[in-house]
Amino acid sequence: MNDEDQQDLQAPTAPGGTHPATGTLSAERIAAKALETRLLGGERKLRRREVAAGAGLSLLSARKLWRALGFPNFGDEDVAFTERDQAALSTVVDLVRSGVLTEEAAISVTRAIGQMTDRMVVWQIEALVEDMVHEQGVTDAVARKRLVNELPMLVDALEEMLVYSWRRQLNAGVQRLGVRAEAGLQASEEGREGDEDDAPLPLARAVGFADLVSYTSLSRRMNEKTLARLVQRFENKCAEIISVGGGRLVKTVGDEVLYVAETPAAGAEISLALAQAFTEDEILPEARVAMVWGRILSRLGDIYGPTVNLAARLTSLADPGTVLIDSMTASALDQDERFILLPQPAENVRGFGEIHPVLLKRGEGKGLVLD
Repeated sequence: MNDEDQQDLQAPTAPGGTHPATGTLSAERIAAKALETRLLGGERKLRRREVAAGAGLSLLSARKLWRALGFPNFGDEDVAFTERDQAALSTVVDLVRSGVLTEEAAISVTRAIGQMTDRMVVWQIEALVEDMVHEQGVTDAVARKRLVNELPMLVDALEEMLVYSWRRQLNAGVQRLGVRAEAGLQASEEGREGDEDDAPLPLARAVGFADLVSYTSLSRRMNEKTLARLVQRFENKCAEIISVGGGRLVKTVGDEVLYVAETPAAGAEISLALAQAFTEDEILPEARVAMVWGRILSRLGDIYGPTVNLAARLTSLADPGTVLIDSMTASALDQDERFILLPQPAENVRGFGEIHPVLLKRGEGKGLVLD
């Protein structure tokens, strides 16, 4: 039993019955405990050593997995786990013992699950609270209390959508593994000797950045709610355009998004669509956009390598509402009539020396069409 439970049990009855009688839990605490039991698959009855032993693990190995999932540290006497925790631990252990995964891979995959679901839960709670504040006209604090009572009606639906989305995303990833677009394979050979297998970085991708202009000065003039809506509008529009273009949004950092696409042409279409969308948006400022075709390393859901760094540098050189690419990317797009390539003056860029930016503009065709 934690400190809050103790406080609820000891709360005296006040005149008018505004506090629960001694020995009873408040309505909020009862709702929270019921929701916890449902989410955890039962009441907390097990200590960490009991869970580890039940899964046939040392406590050290169990703690590695719990830390990967993002769990806080528990003491030996904390009754913090349920039988479902033990079953989940056993699932990962069985994958390692059967040789399906190495211990290192199991921890990495587990960490991916922990980090992604943590961010997802925070995002969902904030979205639900914000909606309640707007629709019900209550304060943020009241909305957060009410949400505990409303979440039980959403749990099954949210869980179903999570599993559905994961399966769809996994299938898309498998398709990307098995089917490399011919244009992408040809373009990945540009400027290199040897073949596809000799590259020091394994993946050839179009890497792009979109950066909102004057975001810092705008954020200083906005209140918290207005700024949150601006950021959400920016993220939503980027996510829609990138997904329609067949790309993947790698991450959003404040006023900037990082995305990848399978081919130079796909990356170019997404980049032009992003620049146009923010130029035409009535609320958001314009964006600087840059895209580079090259090889990257993909780890922990992020991407790394000189290609990523060059795309970031080019973004800072782009004028608002425009898209810059480098000369190598331009050579990969040179024969594509959908794009116009306008060489720009050479620039000295930190870490790269002299580079030759190229302004990318729309040629023939309509570009990406959003429903």
